[in-house]
Amino acid sequence: MKTTFFGTQPYDRDTFCRINEEFGLQLDFHRSHLNRRNVALADGADAVCIFVNDEADAATIRELAARGVRLIALRCAGFNNVDLRAAAECGITVVRVPAYSPHAVAEHAVALMLSLNRKIHRAYWRTRDGNFSLHGLLGFDMYGRTAGIIGTGRIARALIEILQGFGMIVVAYDPSPDMAYATSQGVEYMSLDELYACSDVISLHCPLNESTQYMIDAAAIGKMKRGVTIINTGRGGLIHTEALIDGLKSRRIGAAGLDVYEEEAAYFYEDTSDNIMRDDTLARLLSFNNVIITSHQGFFTREALDNIARTTLSNIKAFAMSEEPLNEVKA
Repeated sequence: MKTTFFGTQPYDRDTFCRINEEFGLQLDFHRSHLNRRNVALADGADAVCIFVNDEADAATIRELAARGVRLIALRCAGFNNVDLRAAAECGITVVRVPAYSPHAVAEHAVALMLSLNRKIHRAYWRTRDGNFSLHGLLGFDMYGRTAGIIGTGRIARALIEILQGFGMIVVAYDPSPDMAYATSQGVEYMSLDELYACSDVISLHCPLNESTQYMIDAAAIGKMKRGVTIINTGRGGLIHTEALIDGLKSRRIGAAGLDVYEEEAAYFYEDTSDNIMRDDTLARLLSFNNVIITSHQGFFTREALDNIARTTLSNIKAFAMSEEPLNEVKA
């Protein structure tokens, strides 16, 4: 069974080829992101493997189906970039990696929190220039502060354990609250408005769908505690970026740590340092000294890459063997 990979980097090829020694599948790698214009690269393939910035919209899926592709294997947890209804209509199965290393993303969220709070990024550049002043670097104790966690899946639970280790009070929101988990871990579920009002740090860990798109908008920000730190390691579309910028300018938001950005596909995972940035919104975000943007790297640990590759190849192998699809996503 031949699988064509889109949007790959050298580390993807290295990891998948090493893990594939256990599976013996035929793999073909391309740097370009999947879209309707380059779908011909999948000619002769039974499956395509895509990542977060590939476009599997209805038109692309129909083109894939016409070329005989029967499986879309996501090498990530999110699937908002796939038109599941179109895939079902075209008889294409969609599978994903539901969990690769919740600790990797949770630890990255904590790294953003600590860096922003203690101004590590600013101190690093100062001391390299011989400036050892502490002016403007004042932070706060995490101990005793309140962390609001939106979504309580695997990543969020790993994060909660770390934050409780700091002595933080953890409150959470989830449309399907797990009360047994909350009781056992000492986490209090509350409404979004209540969470906004009491949280010193808010971290987003929910999928991007119609109900969560732009959940952090001007109205939500207006309900937040003044000076709140917002962390987003989920999907860029969870935050209305212009509202975020307004919140930073008014100081309602004290800091923002973003591992994702709504229009990231044109920049993330690529070196564009020789080019003039054409995205005015991204350029504005990068101009704030209380904003840290990382290139969707929360997943990027050795353990997570190995788990992603092994689960993805297991999903493809099961499909090739006509077994019950593993980790299938349905409309």
